[in-house]
Amino acid sequence: MRLVFMGTPDFAVPTLEAVAGSAHQVLAVVTRPDRPRGRGQELAAPPIKQCARRLNLPVHQPERVCTAEFVEFLASLQPDAGVIVGYGKMIPQAVIDIPPRGIINVHASLLPEYRGAAPVQWAIAKGETRTGVTTMRIDAGLDTGDILLQRETGIGPEENATELSARLAVMGAELLLETLNGLEAGTIVPRKQDAAQATLAPMLKKEDGLLDWRRPAAEICNRVRGFVPWPGSYSSFRGRLVHIWKARLGEGAASGPPGSLSASGRRLWVACGEASSLEILELQLEGRRKMSAEAFLNGCHLQENEVLGELGQ
Repeated sequence: MRLVFMGTPDFAVPTLEAVAGSAHQVLAVVTRPDRPRGRGQELAAPPIKQCARRLNLPVHQPERVCTAEFVEFLASLQPDAGVIVGYGKMIPQAVIDIPPRGIINVHASLLPEYRGAAPVQWAIAKGETRTGVTTMRIDAGLDTGDILLQRETGIGPEENATELSARLAVMGAELLLETLNGLEAGTIVPRKQDAAQATLAPMLKKEDGLLDWRRPAAEICNRVRGFVPWPGSYSSFRGRLVHIWKARLGEGAASGPPGSLSASGRRLWVACGEASSLEILELQLEGRRKMSAEAFLNGCHLQENEVLGELGQ
């Protein structure tokens, strides 16, 4: 099939590579404009642009996809179908209507679960033990289109969002090729989503990472895994920001109010809600590099009755 590919993040790269290496033809790659990044605020190309250049595919970076000029450009390509993976903007109906086989989206959840911008992160943060990828034909709604194919996988008990995203990206690429081939062969029967079963995975905000030590340790541990690398999970220590990058459930009941720190044998625990405890394995003080709990204890000389967060929150 003749395809237009739309995508932006690292998650989309395996799919573009798979499609470009298949019998299908990629007519154009559409991605977001270069944006300033880092301390120097230098312009940086999206991962999909870098991948497309490596594959010698034509790249287009419109500020908006709803303009008459862009719609006319896409129509002039006469694509059979579109592929969209993490483009980052809602697609207008005028664009959806162009390819006769529709625009096929790879979404990192088992729709209708976790519709939205951050399905991997919220699935882990909510303590899910299973997830997957879905291909669907997009419509004007938020991840509400007809389901084409799905593939399920478990979530490891210590797997974080970065690790799971990498696995799902490869699964999604494989499923997308299976979907395109099935559509071409006429063997796929689209099915409507059950809106009553839908859950949402909204775009993450910086404040989502603020830890509330009154929550149970299991919930906090899931949020630590789910919010890697951004916004991270953070609190404060001695008036300074501290990120918690890796943790696991503590053994036994906690002593002291939520947020209370304790150490033994160069290991570090924090008391959480419901008398539960969390062992901190890796953390980062503001202005410092990531460090192990042992390195932290060696350098900070923990005092009695010290806490994370203001008033233990």
